[in-house]
Formats: sequence, C-alpha cells, structure tokens
Amino acid sequence: MPLDTRPVIAVSAHLADILSAAHPLAPEERPLDRARGRVLRHPVRAAVDVPGFDNSAMDGFAVRHDDVTVPPASLRVVADLPAGTPDDPALPPGVAARIMTGAPVPTDATAIVPFEDTRDGLVGSLTETTVLAAPRASGAHIRRRGSDTRAGEVVVAAGLRLTATRIAAIAASGVPVVSVARAPRVAVISTGSELVAPGMPLRRGQIPESNSFLLAGLAEEAGAEVVLRASISDDGDGPRTMIAEAERLGADVVVFSGGVSAGAYEVVKNGLGDLLSFVQVAMQPARPQGFGRTPSGTLVFGLPGNPVSAAVSFEVFVRPALRALEGDVGDDRVSVRVPLADGWRVRSDRLQFVPVRIDRTDATAWRAVPPAPGARGSTRGLGDADGYAVIPPGDTDLVAGDVVEVRLV
Repeated sequence: MPLDTRPVIAVSAHLADILSAAHPLAPEERPLDRARGRVLRHPVRAAVDVPGFDNSAMDGFAVRHDDVTVPPASLRVVADLPAGTPDDPALPPGVAARIMTGAPVPTDATAIVPFEDTRDGLVGSLTETTVLAAPRASGAHIRRRGSDTRAGEVVVAAGLRLTATRIAAIAASGVPVVSVARAPRVAVISTGSELVAPGMPLRRGQIPESNSFLLAGLAEEAGAEVVLRASISDDGDGPRTMIAEAERLGADVVVFSGGVSAGAYEVVKNGLGDLLSFVQVAMQPARPQGFGRTPSGTLVFGLPGNPVSAAVSFEVFVRPALRALEGDVGDDRVSVRVPLADGWRVRSDRLQFVPVRIDRTDATAWRAVPPAPGARGSTRGLGDADGYAVIPPGDTDLVAGDVVEVRLV
C-alpha cells in the first residue's frame, strides 16, 4: 500500500474548515402544525399577554379576601363562572362566585378559595358556601394577566429546534406561523465494487452493503431529508455522476463512504481530487477524511468505509454541519461522565472515539462498557453502542474505574 503523506490535522481544525463552509439555509414560513423538528431562524415574540386576563388557578370560589380572613365565613353565591365565560359579576361584601380553573376572575374578587377549603365543597355551592380556611394572602390562586409572558416578549429564541412543548408555548402566545430553516437535503453514496444489496447472493469477495442505510438513517435522525441513497463501484466516474444527480435533486450535502484512504482503488480520492481536500485527522477511528464544496455550493464529505469509522465521522463532522445549515445553536447530543468498566489503551497522538454500551445495572453507578477486543472496529461493536467515549490523547492507559466523557446517541 502506498505511504499516505497527507497532512495530519486536529479534529477541531477539520471541523472548523467544514463549519466555515456550512452557510445557513434560507428560512421559510411554516404554520405551527408543520414546524415541529425544524429550527427557528428568527425569535418568536408573543402576540398577546399570557394569560390574557386574570384567571382562576383553582376550582373554587372567587371572594373578597377581607370577607374570609376570619373563618368560618358564610358567603352568598351569586354566579357560576366556567372557563370561557365573558361574565364579570359584581361581588359586594359577603358575596362570592363559584369559579372553575381558567375562568376570568371577577373585577371585585381579590382571592380564590379552593373547594377543599369550604364546608360542603362543590355540593350545594350554587347558593351559598362556608369558608373554613382563609387564603394565605390577597391574590391567592389568581393567575395575573401577563404573569407568564407579556406581548412582545421573546417566547422561543432563534436557533432552537422546535419541540412539541416549544410549539405549544408559541401557540399559547397567539402566534400561528414561524420562520424556520428547511430540512437540509442529503445524498448518501456508498462506494466499493465488493458491495451488494442486503439479501442478494454473495460470491467470493462480496459483502452486503450497509453504510448507505447507516448514514441515511443518521441523517434523518439529525432532521435532514435524504433525497438519494445509492451504491457505486470502484470503477468509472461514479462519484461525479452521483454528485450531478444529487444536485439535480436539490441536495445540500453529499456524503460518500469509502474510497478516501491510501489504497490503489480509492474511487472518491482518485476521482474528486480537484474538488475535495483529503487529509488525515488525528483521531481514531476515521483518520482519513475528505471535504469540499462544488461550484454550486453543495457540501461534499468523503468518509472512511469501515462502518464504525463512518458512524464516528458522521457524529464528529457531518452532524455539526447539518446543524449549522439549519442555524441550530443547541446541542442535540447529551454528554455524561461515567467510569469505564474495562481498561483502554490511550494513544498519545490522536483523539479516540470509542463506541460504548452503558451498563445501567446499578442505577446509582452507570459504567461505560467498551467493545470486546474481537468486536472493536466492527458492526458488532456498533450494534449495541449507546454512545461514544471521548478519550483525549495521553501517555497513560486507562484502567477500569477511570471516568470518561460519553456522548450519548
């Protein structure tokens, strides 16, 4: 195999080059029912006060606080106020209104007495009630107008991905349409003459193709739309043909797996040397990497063909690029610090990303279980991984019990 003389760069340097080329996509307007999962490009400001009027936080009675400070206090009930009523009955001294949660509080009322603090509760409460426990203070159990949000205040900031709860907050603030980034369009291409579709007969030297399923699935999990998934051989001008087809379909990103190393049949490196920069990154796995942009601005990634290397490359480089295209300022991967269940050899010259399973047998002491020696670098080690242990370069090997950072997936 030829000696690979490509420069070795830090993970952070390669990622910085990628992010500098990942310009946010143009925003689009979407109604709330079609916006979940998208990233806000402009902050959402409340159109109305939330709540829009003083309302009851409890089922009970709207009262004058001065009438019930010395219980027991008997009051005449003159109105019944369900949620949604426009009524605003007068409440002179000694008078109350039965009120349900969310109903507007009468102008004269200064507190709400819950049913459970009265003698008869809900039963027979349409004509009179006897208060047995005084409210803690004037204003008790009243949600004041604008106490959650004032009209004009930011409800959800730009750069956040819209979850169901964030959409609910926007809807409650009276805003029906939001400005979001559209989903990045991704094409995924596996390379290798040895690849055949899963389930097809295998002759000597052939293997089932899996990387396109892996990378397409990861792209969709990251919020992207996969517009093309294909596999090409190591012969001919397949990479350029696939890029042209991807751009015809409107792809923003093309991800190749395989063909980027130092072998004699590296179809991506050999065919796209004028378009992509190929480097070695100080990481393990996934040391060889390629990246570039087409003249029309499509981002093109060249990832290693080993499935674990491809998955790690996606997490470290492609996923951040997809987030940058959407203007996503959040972090969609949670990191935890847990002890290793077994020792691990530390490399002095590279950052390691180790697929690990989280052992939750003891709920108070999780452990990160690295793959067995025979499964390292294989799909078997990837199949039960809960995340990646991030192991910085060093001169001392890790032993069981040493704490590592694990990025959950």
